[in-house]
Amino acid sequence: MEQHILLPGKTERLHYFGSVSPMKGQKPVEKENMKDLQNIRKDYFFDIQQVGVTNVSHPVTVASAMKPFQQTTAANFTMTASLQRNQKGINMSRLTEQLQRYHQNGWVLSFSSLQQFTKELAENMDQISACVEVRFPWYFERKSPMLEKAGLMHAEMLMSVTYHEDQPFKQRAGISAKVTTLCPCSKEISEYSAHNQRGTVSILADIHPAALLPVDVKADLLHVAESNASARLHPVLKRPDEKAVTETAYENPRFVEDLARLIAADLYELEWVSAFDIECRNEESIHLHDAYAKLRFSKQEE
Repeated sequence: MEQHILLPGKTERLHYFGSVSPMKGQKPVEKENMKDLQNIRKDYFFDIQQVGVTNVSHPVTVASAMKPFQQTTAANFTMTASLQRNQKGINMSRLTEQLQRYHQNGWVLSFSSLQQFTKELAENMDQISACVEVRFPWYFERKSPMLEKAGLMHAEMLMSVTYHEDQPFKQRAGISAKVTTLCPCSKEISEYSAHNQRGTVSILADIHPAALLPVDVKADLLHVAESNASARLHPVLKRPDEKAVTETAYENPRFVEDLARLIAADLYELEWVSAFDIECRNEESIHLHDAYAKLRFSKQEE
């Protein structure tokens, strides 16, 4: 039998569950009449190097040297500015307002456009410095080695720009990419076969202030990560492809230490890189733990 429920109206239901009518307040509702606490100037004891917003999810358009050549992806922003000791706070709404304005104007994310964005951020906040960090998944087409079956791969990218008036921009580029590694020890001691695993390569590179950047920093960093591993990963593999990938890994065994040092050698040779951090992590297939290596090097220490 169909049930019939006698419901009160929407407004009455909301009040029934605890809603109350708006209260008539005494404080102003016009912006120009509201007190701006953040703009009260006096001594607040300390400068703050960075203050702003983080974990801001926003779509961005990215250009790529690999297919798809232009793509929209979901980025995570951290936007900060400096704060002088005589200022109580910044106007944080201006940060996301600027992001929306750039988006509406068809912003294509690059280091050049990010420099402009960061400098304008500092000026809008009336501060001497600002920093913008963007993290996003970058998608690229990858064909299988034998049959050339195409599919999309992705790597996690980082772009960071710091502006300080009267100083060169400080820029950093990062990637986190997946690779295959095959254990040299397992290959050496076993009569046949060798265990392999999926590894994660993370690179964070400081960009030389006077450097001429390559056409696509993303593609350069991806090549550094993948070309030093035992084999690349692929989204689509048929049997002839799987045979080729397996044999390539067997021909190029890598300890996690080997991988870190080979990547360091490639980064050392890139003129636009002034310093770098490398982390390599292998999800061991015959151990419960991961194998891990971390390497930091600065060319300025030479």
